[in-house]
Amino acid sequence: MTQHLDRRGFLRGGLALGCSAAAFPLMTHATFASAPFDHRLVVVILRGALDGLDVIRPAGDRAFRSLRPDLGQDEGPALDDYWQLHPGLAGLMPLWKAGELGFVQAVSTPYRDQRSHFDGQDMLEAGTAMDSPPEFRREGWLNRLLADIPGARAETAFAVGREALPILSGKSPMQSWAPDTEMRVSPQGRRLLAQLYESDLPFHAAAETALELTDMLTDADPPTPAEDDEAMMAPQKVMMPDAGRANAEVAAFAEFAAARLREDTRIVALSLAGWDTHAGQEQGIRRPLARLEQLMLGLQAGLGPVWQKTAFIAMTEFGRTVRQNGTKGTDHGTGGAMITAGGAIRGGKVLGRWPGLADSDLYAGRDLMPTGDVRAVAAWVIHGLMGTDKGRLQTSVFPGLDMGANPGIV
Repeated sequence: MTQHLDRRGFLRGGLALGCSAAAFPLMTHATFASAPFDHRLVVVILRGALDGLDVIRPAGDRAFRSLRPDLGQDEGPALDDYWQLHPGLAGLMPLWKAGELGFVQAVSTPYRDQRSHFDGQDMLEAGTAMDSPPEFRREGWLNRLLADIPGARAETAFAVGREALPILSGKSPMQSWAPDTEMRVSPQGRRLLAQLYESDLPFHAAAETALELTDMLTDADPPTPAEDDEAMMAPQKVMMPDAGRANAEVAAFAEFAAARLREDTRIVALSLAGWDTHAGQEQGIRRPLARLEQLMLGLQAGLGPVWQKTAFIAMTEFGRTVRQNGTKGTDHGTGGAMITAGGAIRGGKVLGRWPGLADSDLYAGRDLMPTGDVRAVAAWVIHGLMGTDKGRLQTSVFPGLDMGANPGIV
């Protein structure tokens, strides 16, 4: 159910959020929700199937280098005497040393064998099993979580972007705003906004933030009256940022999301694309890794002391093949990895039962064997942060899930 945005909703959700997330090719959607608990939860969907074996490398497994002679040969920082981090995430090592960064290896959703991005992402965001009832498959697990939290203010849950974010879909109401054009505000418009909200301090501040984000993303001076008149006469068109501005967009989004989380927002969900590395993975994976690192460090810096109350989890639809392919990339696989971070996380560890990389240990003779469920990791994080009952998590939020033993993530 989508609610109409009124004047205040437009400034909170449309103008401010839209300026920071307009036309992100790397972020298809972002959602914000407030709830009656003090901790914060940030969920990131890594669209395209992250290669967990490249990001968190099992350097201590004797088979690893021979399976990937052209991948993972650039030494990254050692996490311990077995695991090595991709050098593209080396900037996160202070978090690892502080116990605020962790990983879970050999995990997956219950999705098997078809290796379709669309189906895999649908199952990831629905939080279901292969045989779950249809009504659960049509809902997102984050939406069901919101519905299960007494006092959650669903009217402040936002969907931002042009594409659906199924993790938020369901019965709980949400507001949505789709940025169809580049937002530019003329000098007259700025003065009008300042006068309109002069006596309404919270919304005056929101308007100022939105305008600052607009300038930050366009990297240009505000339009002159003549330019504004010309723009009004021109046909409307979608303005997509070029590749060189991607990092500026991540920084702007992290800054704005952190500002919201410092206030009453408690849950943020978004997606980062670019992980489908079928060819030239050595170079191709570096750009999405840089975006992910920047997002995480930007949130840490922007949250300040609130970072200590925050849990960040990043998950992907499935892993990639153990062996590199003929184009020095990897193909769709099964077992993968999750990333956890935040002051509320017990980091400094690589969790999960490692199955090994010998031929007899692989799934279908080609993939990392999944030994854990991404839903269980998310469920234990939620249980630790919010105190949500295990029974509710295993039936209402993630139907049919067996959470297993507590891995001590939170």
